[in-house]
Amino acid sequence: MDIIQAIIIGLVQGLTEFLPVSSSAHLIFAQQALGVGDVGLAFDVLMHVGTLVAVIVYFFNDIVNMIKGFLLSLVDLKDGNFIGELKKDPYKKLAWLTILATIPIGIVGVLFNDIVESMFMGLTVPAFLLLITGCLLYVSQRMNSGRIDVRNISLKEALIMGCGQALAILPGLSRSGTTIAAGLFAGLDKEFAAKFSFILSIPAILGAAVFQLKDLSGGSIEIGACIAGFIVAAISGYLAISFLLKIVREKSLDIFAYYCWIVGIIVLVGSLIL
Repeated sequence: MDIIQAIIIGLVQGLTEFLPVSSSAHLIFAQQALGVGDVGLAFDVLMHVGTLVAVIVYFFNDIVNMIKGFLLSLVDLKDGNFIGELKKDPYKKLAWLTILATIPIGIVGVLFNDIVESMFMGLTVPAFLLLITGCLLYVSQRMNSGRIDVRNISLKEALIMGCGQALAILPGLSRSGTTIAAGLFAGLDKEFAAKFSFILSIPAILGAAVFQLKDLSGGSIEIGACIAGFIVAAISGYLAISFLLKIVREKSLDIFAYYCWIVGIIVLVGSLIL
């Protein structure tokens, strides 16, 4: 892989990790289009770290407040007023809900990782699941009550989003799209569902990167290509978060549903013919 190919893949990773169009499917499409084979786990981990940097930078203040809230809640637990203080401080609650909502993807990742990896070999499964992503986005908006935000979200809604994130381990199911759709089905305010989806991505991306370290291999990629891909993934990821939140606030997610359907149909038909 040369530096141009690394930049393209970094761009695809950064944009599609947070836009609800499935990063796994688009990375498969991009690698096959560029004629790139196995990029090596080292490069793959680096791309995920790039998108992790993007979301941490974008939500830095929220993350700091959540960490503070989590540490203070441990004191509350010792003092016997854990539940009462949790209800008063949204950052304390958000920190614990993030931890609990991450459990489903942790379980699925450990138990079914080998099965899921086998689905990345072709285009048919990712293309089909990209169509499903579009359906989830389209239908969830029309079934959303939008009354739940950080003030009244409960463990139930957080776990629904966590289960949506766990399903998105499948190639073609967008992580952000599936978690946002799960939040909308659960009645979350659209902007808060998107924000919580991004926050949930932090332990998910970090966990995936750490899980891959045990099989880390450098592949045949030059250090310059790795650095370029990492930088592009981080910058494009940051821009993707900003863009999606703007769309969520001002417009509909239907544009992403249509995109998923169009790309999914084109790739699915092409893969079946070829």
